[in-house]
Amino acid sequence: MRRAVSVFFALGLIAAASFTAEAQADEFCREYGEAPGREFGRDNRLVPFVFGRIIVNGAAAGRPPRIVVIYSDSLQPATRQVIGRSGSYCFPKRGSGGLLVIEMDGIEAARKPVSDVSTKGQREDFELFAPSATTTAPGVVDVRFSRPPNEKTIDLYKKAAEAESDKKPEKAIELLRSIVSIDGEDFIAWTKLGSLLAAAGRPDEAAEAFTSALTIRKDYTPALLTLGTIYGLKGEMNKAIEMFERAVVSDPRSARAFRLLGEAYLQSRQGSRGLLALDEALRLDPIGMAECHLLKARLYDLAGARNLAAAEYKEFLKKVSDHPDRKKFEKYVKENEGS
Repeated sequence: MRRAVSVFFALGLIAAASFTAEAQADEFCREYGEAPGREFGRDNRLVPFVFGRIIVNGAAAGRPPRIVVIYSDSLQPATRQVIGRSGSYCFPKRGSGGLLVIEMDGIEAARKPVSDVSTKGQREDFELFAPSATTTAPGVVDVRFSRPPNEKTIDLYKKAAEAESDKKPEKAIELLRSIVSIDGEDFIAWTKLGSLLAAAGRPDEAAEAFTSALTIRKDYTPALLTLGTIYGLKGEMNKAIEMFERAVVSDPRSARAFRLLGEAYLQSRQGSRGLLALDEALRLDPIGMAECHLLKARLYDLAGARNLAAAEYKEFLKKVSDHPDRKKFEKYVKENEGS
């Protein structure tokens, strides 16, 4: 059974779950030509696998977002898989530690450390909430941030894109470093470099790249949001809040920015401010930001205001009727509504 939990600072709204599995591994990995039950390492032991399914809620009809899963561990550089209709992904786990990163339309939507697993493998399912059709469509660039191409770096951009497509992130990183060495004012290249470094598990270097982008364009929302995410993951909450506050000023239409700001406030025990920010995220994108109701419900429940928590669970179920924890939420509403 999939267990929904809130993951702090996902750049999309997610409920993640994990559990070990045996027979299911072959089913998920067959799509990628892998056979977990029959692959042995040099020590003659079965190679463990990390696998699972990505579920996307709230996507516009006929326009599903592009989902990419990136996995890395101590022996395996960042490896990317583009998710097909099945929603399945599968990676052999050859080293210790491990990190899963989920991207939606090129923006990080979730990340989760992977513990060392047995030969049975480990399943990690993710439930993503895509922005609704009322928000800016993927690929549409804010005209404020358009930048004329630099003839000296056009070919390098093409090569970097090819390297990323060929699952060669280190080569792409090298090419992007070349771009910013030629054109140090290219804040878009600095931001892309930061994103690749973050996906490769190098947050400190990523933060430096995002800081460079923001030195050039202080209001560049993508850099503000991702740098804020990195600060949040490192526990530097004041810095995270500063980035998200700047992001909502830069783009007051960004429901994602308000959602991240709201959760940062909650993590910093600023409940009233957190609720206001989450409410604004819901106003801007009622469906895509539906999980904000769950965040509010948990806060109210902890505060003992169970009738208010029940109201939030009820609103959430109106928007996400097929949630795996529906019965649990309905039971809570029944027991606490009007109390």
